[in-house]
Amino acid sequence: MNYLDQLNDSQRVAAEHIQGPMMVIAGAGSGKTRVLTFRIAHLMRNGVDPFNILALTFTNKAAREMTERIGQIVGPSEARNIAMGTFHSVFARILRYNSDKLGYPSNFTIYDTQDSRNLIKSIIKEFGLDDKVYKPNAVHGRISSAKNNLISPEAYEANAEIVGEDRMARKPEIYRIYKAYQQRCFKAGAMDFDDLLYQTNVLLRDFPDVLHFYQQKFKYILVDEYQDTNYSQYLIVKKLAAVHENICVVGDDAQSIYSFRGANIENILNFKKDYPDYSLYKLEQNYRSTKNIVEAANSVIRRNKDQIEKDVWTTNDQGKQINVIRCLTDNEEGRVIVNRIYDLKQQSGADYKDFAILYRTNAQSRSFEESLRKLNMPYKIYGGLSFYQRKEIKDLIAYFRLTANPADEEALKRVINYPKRGIGKTSMENVMIAARQYDVSLWDVISDFDRYPVSISSSAKNKISNFVNKIRSYAVQLDKAPAYELAEDIAKSSGILKELYDDKSPEGVTRYENIQELLAGIKEFSVQKEEADEIGTLSDFLIDVALLTDADQETEEDKNKITLMTIHASKGLEFPHVFIVGLEENLFPSQLSLTSRTELEEERRLFYVAMTRAEETCTLSYVVSRYRWGQLITAEPSRFIDEIEESFLNRESDTRSKKGGKSLSGHQRPSTDRSPGFGMMGRPKGNLKPLSEAKRSNPSGGSTTKKGGTSEPLKVGYNVMHERFGKGKVTALEGTAPDQKATVFFPRVGQKKLILKFAKLEVID
Repeated sequence: MNYLDQLNDSQRVAAEHIQGPMMVIAGAGSGKTRVLTFRIAHLMRNGVDPFNILALTFTNKAAREMTERIGQIVGPSEARNIAMGTFHSVFARILRYNSDKLGYPSNFTIYDTQDSRNLIKSIIKEFGLDDKVYKPNAVHGRISSAKNNLISPEAYEANAEIVGEDRMARKPEIYRIYKAYQQRCFKAGAMDFDDLLYQTNVLLRDFPDVLHFYQQKFKYILVDEYQDTNYSQYLIVKKLAAVHENICVVGDDAQSIYSFRGANIENILNFKKDYPDYSLYKLEQNYRSTKNIVEAANSVIRRNKDQIEKDVWTTNDQGKQINVIRCLTDNEEGRVIVNRIYDLKQQSGADYKDFAILYRTNAQSRSFEESLRKLNMPYKIYGGLSFYQRKEIKDLIAYFRLTANPADEEALKRVINYPKRGIGKTSMENVMIAARQYDVSLWDVISDFDRYPVSISSSAKNKISNFVNKIRSYAVQLDKAPAYELAEDIAKSSGILKELYDDKSPEGVTRYENIQELLAGIKEFSVQKEEADEIGTLSDFLIDVALLTDADQETEEDKNKITLMTIHASKGLEFPHVFIVGLEENLFPSQLSLTSRTELEEERRLFYVAMTRAEETCTLSYVVSRYRWGQLITAEPSRFIDEIEESFLNRESDTRSKKGGKSLSGHQRPSTDRSPGFGMMGRPKGNLKPLSEAKRSNPSGGSTTKKGGTSEPLKVGYNVMHERFGKGKVTALEGTAPDQKATVFFPRVGQKKLILKFAKLEVID
């Protein structure tokens, strides 16, 4: 069978287009990734060299999946020759190859958001500014916006309008912070995320030979999610495509939702102005959702004026109406939605991973988390603390970063005295003063005290010199040893593995296991490189890690859990059952979006994105009153609910349900106050008993029922379940009944001290 026979007529004609500019407007669920994949395969089948193809995707995960699918058509070895990945990952590699032209080391560090904000915080402190006024997060956002619009520190300072805005906001020193921040990054041999695009533009602007090279190399360019590109990304693509104009952009103006990150919907709306002879293709058949969901979403989005006309349709089943649930409070909203998920799961036999709760702001997750914990239903939060943001992981990666780039100031400050080696805070402050005085990096100072005298003790100098020698010994192996061998050596010889292994507390054990998990991931990375006949160095691994997104970091453990996420984070995902919560005026649409049509239309597009994540059922909820900013406010339903044609809605009149009573589906739901002997979902589970029950038979207040029915006091080391904090381990006990207290470590929330008579702990074997 011809590989193109797998496409419908609209998809096929787009995939067969080879020469000249083209735009594919792909409605939600219409198979745009499929078209991109088959078009690349078709180009290669028609003689285009994969080395001449540049494909820019929304996530690295999407790039990997597309490469695999293309490999099934043209062969995996050829598919690997395509330059495919996110803007940041592709251009980070181009920058490494050309870093010397910009004055950066080839192994420059990529600062993550936390690194950037830590550096900004240090600069604010050094300048003697009030960090309550100059909040690092806000300053970082301002600098990021400037870079995405290609405004250098010098141009920022010279722009009277921008500086005037800062003065009006009572932050007249931002230009100084920006200038110092950029200088410090450069001195540290570091680029932040925005620099990866900013510096690529500088490279293509200032070095015509480099621009010419890549224009000839990338004769065919494909860009996914074009509606979400910013000015910086737009210019890169426009420059690279200027010679051959074989550019294919794919996207949906109706799903442009990232203006707060600098995304410019005009890029897709004005594509025809940049390429007047372009070809336009529309993918309008939705394969994802029921007719009811598709038509309901259409009835909302057609109210927007700024859009490319299209008619999204589906041949799927009609499906159920969209339920609209009214709740009294946000706590009740949490209970009702979670109970509804429980009901749906029981009725349909769906997995936990089939459910998603989408909200406008992260702060809304609390009531849903509490209700999910009470019913012991597993969930994951996108945008929470990722694996690579955990302290122990960042500590070891800081050693890796320092090995690749000794000038990396943030990494150096993080680990120069970890594990503890007697290098005090005062000594390091004096080193930093010397570095500023001589206008050099911290590494320059600590690696040559003769040249850069510092007022610290000879003992401190010796300890610092030992640290320097250790890092140098790692650096010698950097380009020779496979990533895993060097990573394991650093983990052991730095003392991190021993430090965590010796810590037998529950936290210490977890941290040690996390380090082992990191090393296992590096091992897998090394093996994959070996299979491709490459030596995957630690520098290569660091590039991959620095550019991971939430979508790239899902673990096996996370796969069968209910998903909680902001609507922005849900872009590109789909779920059988979607719950869009908090649909109230001033929350969704956001109060900040009600000052202009442009902003309100983006909020409407955000609602459209939320609805079109749903495959089978979509449920909307709102509350009558909600706590916001510490105050109870009266809320009114979102205008977006009324914008849906009424025939697609099922407005429920009363959602209140009694705890443990009959559910909306008519069957008995487990009480959120679980009965003795019942665990997850109310099913019998042996050896589980609330301590509050057991205390009645033991005046110590700490006994429980263990295996075999024998009763004994609660002991340190027991695993317990708390209805709010989840699973934990008892680490200490103090006092006597009735006021005995237990210290319990919960992986989700950390250590808590609980009074047993109130805690309702349950012991788990």
